[in-house]
Amino acid sequence: MIFGQYSAGTRSLIALGVIGAVSAAAVLMLSPQATTSASDLPEQPNISLASLPIAQDLFGTARPTQSIEATLQRRETLSGLMDRLDVNRRDGALALSSLTEPGYLDARRVRSGLKVTAYMDGDALSAIAVEPEAGRRLLTKREADGRFYAAELKSKLISEPIVVKGSITTSLYEDARVLGAADQQVVDFAQVFAYDVDFQREVHPGDKFEMVFESLSDERGNIIRRGDVLYASLNGKAVDKGFYRFTTPDEGVTDYFQGNGESATRFLMKTPINGARLSSSFGRRRHPISGYSRLHKGTDFAAPSGTPIYAAGHGTVERASRYGGYGKYVRVRHANGYKTAYAHMSRYGPGVKSGRRIRQGDIVGYVGSTGASTGPHLHYEVYINGKPVNAMALKLPTGRKLANTPEIMTAFEARRDEIDLFREIENGGDLMITAANSPAP
Repeated sequence: MIFGQYSAGTRSLIALGVIGAVSAAAVLMLSPQATTSASDLPEQPNISLASLPIAQDLFGTARPTQSIEATLQRRETLSGLMDRLDVNRRDGALALSSLTEPGYLDARRVRSGLKVTAYMDGDALSAIAVEPEAGRRLLTKREADGRFYAAELKSKLISEPIVVKGSITTSLYEDARVLGAADQQVVDFAQVFAYDVDFQREVHPGDKFEMVFESLSDERGNIIRRGDVLYASLNGKAVDKGFYRFTTPDEGVTDYFQGNGESATRFLMKTPINGARLSSSFGRRRHPISGYSRLHKGTDFAAPSGTPIYAAGHGTVERASRYGGYGKYVRVRHANGYKTAYAHMSRYGPGVKSGRRIRQGDIVGYVGSTGASTGPHLHYEVYINGKPVNAMALKLPTGRKLANTPEIMTAFEARRDEIDLFREIENGGDLMITAANSPAP
């Protein structure tokens, strides 16, 4: 087979003896300098280099006598791992050098958990295979001249959307995981609804959910990773909404929008902490320490010490210091006369100090029990024009409305309809359309 001109990466592959095991398209994918395009070549099956068995694509029929697998431990170096594998130090150094000098692997940035396989022929090192991430493999093999030649092998990832839908029986996390979502998709789903619902208190058994997310697979159909949530809907007692992921062409900002083009983002988040229990509401109560009955000007969230606390909205830090019974305290000034305050913290967030600009979702501090406190919790306050208000009952303005920009609304509608078409196909013609998800009239 003739490939025309080929790069050093391709020459390494030839030296490794893998050309015969893979398709021409896969080889060209690894060789950006090759002048022959995939369209010039005969049609062949899609075979992913990175998904082939290592023994097949590295050695063919000439197999080493043994292979030893190991995982890089915390605070261990690659050289230390070679010693643990009982690899000759000179061989190990030459093999690692062939991977690090071309820039395939940065020895200073490798993390614990890195998978490494050493192939041995007696006491001599024949080859090393490293998998720095899913869908990417590094191979280096000793050739007849005694030198090691390395190559980077990548899977050609295929993206397709996946639909997960059902009713909550125990928790959104457990039910979505059983149906095929991963941790990150559940977290992203919850973030979409962070302005509308408190998942610790306002989601109940029987509430219906649906999410569409990207799934990236190699040519053999092995899922390499799951990607962004493209659509999220929740139909229950507290909320009945669906949101589509869309990047606005004018600002290049990615957000989630209802079917009518209204953004999921709001001026302030409903709760600035995840996984906490509401332990005391806004209103008059008997103070647990002083014993006096007075207005409790905020909402308390019980959570383990060290739990991150997030800025409820964009603003400027007015104060970040100890403040009497509030202990370690942060107050943020927002637009339109709004202020939020966070008390009893164990410590402040990175760079949080008076006068600092802060963005919604930035960490302002961590849960603690400083000041007049009976245990670790966040005391959260919201003020409007100097008056304390119940944060849990606030009706906050939404973010951007795409309908105000007709050409962008048209682009969004095309994307919305594309996602809905896929949902309809996957659901057998049965779409879960929420009340606030229907297209604008």
